[in-house]
Amino acid sequence: MTGLSLISTELMGKRLELLRQAVPRLTRLAFLTVPLDIGPGTVHLVRATEAAAKSLGLRLQILRVRQSAELDAAFAAMARERADALYVVESPVVTIHAVRILELASRHRLPAMFAHRQHAEAGALMAYGPNLGEMNRRAARYVDRILKGAKPAELPVEQPAKFELVINLRTAEVLGLTLPQSLLLSADEVIE
Repeated sequence: MTGLSLISTELMGKRLELLRQAVPRLTRLAFLTVPLDIGPGTVHLVRATEAAAKSLGLRLQILRVRQSAELDAAFAAMARERADALYVVESPVVTIHAVRILELASRHRLPAMFAHRQHAEAGALMAYGPNLGEMNRRAARYVDRILKGAKPAELPVEQPAKFELVINLRTAEVLGLTLPQSLLLSADEVIE
């Protein structure tokens, strides 16, 4: 067995630091994820996020959503707990309902961070994670090597090597956020 992994628990500290730079008043973070029976791998991501939040002095509110019908209740809970920002874990639920999640985040005026650029392009405040274009090119090289006779069991599972930060400045303006110049300069792309 071989391949490429998108699991990026080690990035949670960096993601929360970036979110804190964008939202300096951040003390309460909502963390939208899936139940463990849907995403058993999320347990490591939750632990990494809990540790990162604790080190930054953030109160973490974990909300597990299985389907679209649960999103309204999750956002109502965020409002009750007065979340300052939202981090959304990549999952099939998110992929299918990303537009709805972004609409709810906008309605509740929650700066939202995701792992992949397409969400920042769609209206999230920011995204930080593996460069999916690069991952696809690396996957193609794996396929090429296997088709040329390499044994999959002899090829290592690779982690992402290239990451990207995408910031949606339009969303920041709508939310009334003035992002630090240092954060904007560190972005791979700023959507204006």
